Amino acid sequence: MIAVIDCGSQKTLAIAYQIEEYIDVQLIPFLDLKQTDLSPFEGIVISGAPILLTEIDPEPYLNAFRWILNENRPILGICFGHQILGLLHGARVARMKEDRDFQEIEVIKDDLLFERLPDVFEMQEDHCEHISVPKNFDLLACSDSCINEAMKHKVKLHYGVQFHPEVSGNYGNILLENFTALVMSQQKK
Repeated sequence: MIAVIDCGSQKTLAIAYQIEEYIDVQLIPFLDLKQTDLSPFEGIVISGAPILLTEIDPEPYLNAFRWILNENRPILGICFGHQILGLLHGARVARMKEDRDFQEIEVIKDDLLFERLPDVFEMQEDHCEHISVPKNFDLLACSDSCINEAMKHKVKLHYGVQFHPEVSGNYGNILLENFTALVMSQQKK
């Protein structure tokens, strides 16, 4: 089973709906995170959020997710989730030109997350902030509008994507299916 932590994005249900095609999903509202036992879940997805980390004190969110630093299960952070994952590992967040359109994403490092995807594919963006690449992560993909479109922890199956695969059509579906396959492969170990 995969836990989808709902940080308030209107797109969160689309994440759960697509992953549910392959494995059971449970939506967990961010406010319920502290009281929720995450031990039954094989993987975790952190959704986007209508929050600008450059305009608030991010510490309450970082504190709520600090457990990730000791987590070995596969994690996928999407947009806000990607940014939180990066900030936990020392990335910096900055404002950028607003991007609410499809962008061409270019894979710069092969990874199972991009299995069956072309080297350049389009994904839907919905953000006006970006993060640097933390030192213990590899940059996997970039676009003309954002350098850190996708990253992966150098040791763990912890991924972050700035774009929104859940509303990006077939390529987004493939990426979420690939993450689910990674989760299920860890189950068998």
